[in-house]
Amino acid sequence: MEINIKTINDVKIAAIKGDIDASTAPLVSKEVLPLVEPGKKMILDMTEVPYMSSAGLRVLLSLYRQTSTKEGTLLLVGLNEEVQDTMSVTGFLEHFQINNTLEEALAAKV
Repeated sequence: MEINIKTINDVKIAAIKGDIDASTAPLVSKEVLPLVEPGKKMILDMTEVPYMSSAGLRVLLSLYRQTSTKEGTLLLVGLNEEVQDTMSVTGFLEHFQINNTLEEALAAKV
């Protein structure tokens, strides 16, 4: 598991590499939740996340709640088919703005 954090045009971007499961979800929470800022857009780049368990869904729910509470927006980038299917079946997909590329997410009006 690797998490790279950067800022582009005042937008925090967390790029995750590796599975998000019970063993890695706490690290994602610890590293990514503090990045949420009031009224700001935040991007979670999941291009290199091949698998996400229910623990990963819980992390996304926490991020969604925190960004919503702070009137911010969370955008997801690069979901593979398996992760997208899991999110769709569980009803999570409808709560997030999904973009194919980081460039699309940065340009998105929210």
